[in-house]
Amino acid sequence: MNVPKILLQKAQALEEKTQKKYPELAPLAKQCFLNTMETTVTQLPDGSFFVITGDIPAMWLRDSAAQLKPYLKYAGEDPELQAILKSVIEKHAFYVNLDPYTNAFNRAPLKKGYSENDHSDFSSGWIWERKYEVDSLCAPLYLSYEYYQVTKDASIFTEEFRLMVQKIVSVFRTEQRHGERSPYWFVRENAPVPSDTLPMNGKGRPVNFTGMTWSGFRPSDDSCKFGYLIPSNMMAVVALRKAAELVNAGYEDAALAQDCLELSKEIEDGIEAYGVVDHPKYGKIYAYETDGFGNYNLMDDANSPSLLAIPYLGYRPAEDPIYQNTRRFVLSEDNPYYYSGTVAKGVGSPHTPPRFIWHIGLCMQILTSISQEEKEECLKTIANTHAGTNFMHEGFHVDDPSKFTRPWFAWANTLFAQMLEGEVSD
Repeated sequence: MNVPKILLQKAQALEEKTQKKYPELAPLAKQCFLNTMETTVTQLPDGSFFVITGDIPAMWLRDSAAQLKPYLKYAGEDPELQAILKSVIEKHAFYVNLDPYTNAFNRAPLKKGYSENDHSDFSSGWIWERKYEVDSLCAPLYLSYEYYQVTKDASIFTEEFRLMVQKIVSVFRTEQRHGERSPYWFVRENAPVPSDTLPMNGKGRPVNFTGMTWSGFRPSDDSCKFGYLIPSNMMAVVALRKAAELVNAGYEDAALAQDCLELSKEIEDGIEAYGVVDHPKYGKIYAYETDGFGNYNLMDDANSPSLLAIPYLGYRPAEDPIYQNTRRFVLSEDNPYYYSGTVAKGVGSPHTPPRFIWHIGLCMQILTSISQEEKEECLKTIANTHAGTNFMHEGFHVDDPSKFTRPWFAWANTLFAQMLEGEVSD
């Protein structure tokens, strides 16, 4: 893959700025910034671009959007970069219109995707894995919105793009009443861990109507305990507002734009009415999941969207009192996936082994912090935990960073580069 010149220039500038301010992180700067473009973006025979997540040869809607995010602000400066980003937006629309319940796709149709043991109500050779995740449908809207804000390239407003927005709204509305209206189910036979499949014959545990939209799986691809995943619903609130702006900019379809805004408000009302818990120690905090029947899952997962990422998602500012209460909970051992060891402390995930924390979590902690002292501590932790690879990993052990998962995880690398750009900017 030929890297657009603008990115080579920005990578060099990032390395130089990092050398001045955080020299211990300078060896990571350039290669993490370029990792997505150098190793995961491929031009296919038809001229389109395909983005794998790293060590898995499939394209996740969420991951591909997140991997490309650090490049978006430079799209107006380089036609080659702009063409790549536009192509990915077009591919997102194609995939979502093909099947909005799929989280990861193949570059071309195959006889079978991820697993012979996967069963659902729809099958296609394009599908790598059909785990329905709300944030998968939000990610293309975030990517398209920022691309358009930077470039004002109205050529993305195709009929297929409009149909994608329409389909996202339709699915979110259907999944407001999952038990009554949804066609979706997913079963993985002989799943190595229970979180790889959905209980109750693939439909998930029962949920009550709240106004929120149901999700089968978390951004970690683990199944939800309770179907209303609060951080993903927060992302949906913001994504639908962005969608309304895009529709107004590109189409004469006031009804669709209004539908986006109305649905956004319904989901937000549901979050605030059903997703807030009065914690005896922290006060009012957001739950990670709820079923709408009064059951809550109080935790956070390092993978984004997360509760820690609320300001990053654009749902509430970092100074928001409920967010600050939630943040104190998330960054404490009252969160069952917060770990503290001899080398590091931070948020991990049930997706990785106990006492493994994530570089994505540390980067998100910096991106959402209002404390310079906290940022400096996290930066120091990152400098000491890449195990001499000069790359980010998925999870690493809090007592021994040489024990880590996924040596090639492009999203973690580009989120680190995005964070670092902010920290070294003049």
